[in-house]
Amino acid sequence: MNPSGAELAERRDVRAVSQHWPGPRTISVVNGKGGANKTPTTVMLAAVFARNGGGPVLAWDNNETRGTLGWRTEQGPHESTVMDLLPNTGSLLSPSAQSALLARFVHHQTEDKFDVLRSKPDVLASEQKITMADFDALHEVASKYFRLNLVDSGNDESAERWLRMIHHTDQLVIATTTVEEHAEAGALLLEALQERGGMFAHLAANAVVIVSQSDRNGTETQVQTVARGFEPLARATVTIPYDAALRKGQIRYGSLRPATQRAWLAAAAAVAEGLSAP
Repeated sequence: MNPSGAELAERRDVRAVSQHWPGPRTISVVNGKGGANKTPTTVMLAAVFARNGGGPVLAWDNNETRGTLGWRTEQGPHESTVMDLLPNTGSLLSPSAQSALLARFVHHQTEDKFDVLRSKPDVLASEQKITMADFDALHEVASKYFRLNLVDSGNDESAERWLRMIHHTDQLVIATTTVEEHAEAGALLLEALQERGGMFAHLAANAVVIVSQSDRNGTETQVQTVARGFEPLARATVTIPYDAALRKGQIRYGSLRPATQRAWLAAAAAVAEGLSAP
């Protein structure tokens, strides 16, 4: 029997997320509103790319205030965060540095095969301030040791670490739920980047919007309505069905329902399409 259209589409998506690009790539997951599903989106994209493409993939918490990426993922045999890595960037960038040394600072996900660079959510933002120069050094380390860097951003779009993240971004991802204020914040961010012109407008026009159903009793019509609202603003929109495994606790790809796994594969494939150009 010939493969069905659905099977052929799934094969295309697997090929898209399995490729390796010449040089590292940075994917930034953004929305100016808290609770818009940025962290689950970061985790799921990292898992899909790492499971299918192999090679080192990093999920990086760039949130200055109570970032939850570390809480939603597996902890390694230490408690290191980005603040522990920062003073060691010089030694990690030296010619003699070995990749295994990075295990002191990142947390490996044993099932989903990517690493996590945590923030420190139990301290004030003033105690983990990251300047533009700091972000550049961290990004240089991430780009040396990882082929894909997925950055889970904070909500302050004026913060130095947020602005510098955008400067290094190859593919922008807008994460949103079906909650109206989340969708509106994502749309306003795309419009603001478009108005700034230059590289910002390019990132906005090439953005992928991932709309996650946040309501257990929500309908397909509801999520599709939100997605259609983004079509004039972005390159692609993808929808994710409700899945209780994404709501709280540690997130693992294997815990999702098959339909949810397939949706995240499609989302990652849409993101991959924007990574071909340097």
